[in-house]
Amino acid sequence: MLMEDMVRALPNLKKFADVTSFQFGNAGSGSYTMQQLYDLSLKVDKALETQDGIVVTTGTDTMEEIAYFLDLTVRSSKPVVVTGSMRPWTVIGSDAQANLFNAIKLAASGKTKYYGTVLMLNDEIHTAREVTKTNAYRTDTFESPQLGILGYIDENNIRIYRANSRALLTTDKWATPFDLTKIKSSDMPKVEIAYAYQDAGAGAITGFVQDGAKGIVTSGTGAGGVSKAMGEARTKAIKENGVIFVSTTRTGSGSNYASGDGIIAGDNLNAAHARILLELALSFSSDFNTIKGWFDTYGSGQVIIADR
Repeated sequence: MLMEDMVRALPNLKKFADVTSFQFGNAGSGSYTMQQLYDLSLKVDKALETQDGIVVTTGTDTMEEIAYFLDLTVRSSKPVVVTGSMRPWTVIGSDAQANLFNAIKLAASGKTKYYGTVLMLNDEIHTAREVTKTNAYRTDTFESPQLGILGYIDENNIRIYRANSRALLTTDKWATPFDLTKIKSSDMPKVEIAYAYQDAGAGAITGFVQDGAKGIVTSGTGAGGVSKAMGEARTKAIKENGVIFVSTTRTGSGSNYASGDGIIAGDNLNAAHARILLELALSFSSDFNTIKGWFDTYGSGQVIIADR
């Protein structure tokens, strides 16, 4: 279905929102390229020049990556809400109508202004940095491991119970350095993910480097461990090719503190989120310390309250 048809089918929508729809694409979420996400982010910002909030609908397979890309790049502090559904619009028991209705309601309320991009599914509100898909079919698939949801919607009641770190920043510090109007989509480098497992070989890292990767995220065992072969390939890629690595864990939750020459700790970002941040960072700088600083600030979800 086209977006305008879905919006038209929602009952009583005009009670709380005047909605204008725009069809950016009509493909599975995993089919969109990083260059297309670049275009999407710019269109969102353009729309927010005249609109009070934006709802972006997409498939759920890579929804968390699309949401985090928007979270890091959209310049406006107005509400951006990403939603979708686990069941098609036309099947019995579809969650599509409720998710879209609630997402529009949330964006119209203005309650997530300064929160960056959030997800609204299954009546729950998640911050883009922390949310991840945990089940291939269930409608309650999206979770924010360890840290939990921002809030939820009960019919007409929107409840926000915690703030993410960005919501607490002053306006002059709110925006990230990743202003897409300063670069071209072709400036975005190749960044890959290498998965660690028992006796993992060097082939993934070696192949990614040969294919031109400028950054690689390792999804490591435990607190970010990799096999001996992967470790040796990583060291070689750093020393000989200047590749920047980010260390994350494959466990699904937990922080990562491992760092070293050419290696940045991914905190509690999962590998998919860390890849988005690393690709954006490398689009704006090749300096290791600068990129590490961005991971320590914009990549970290820690709340820091300054002395008053």
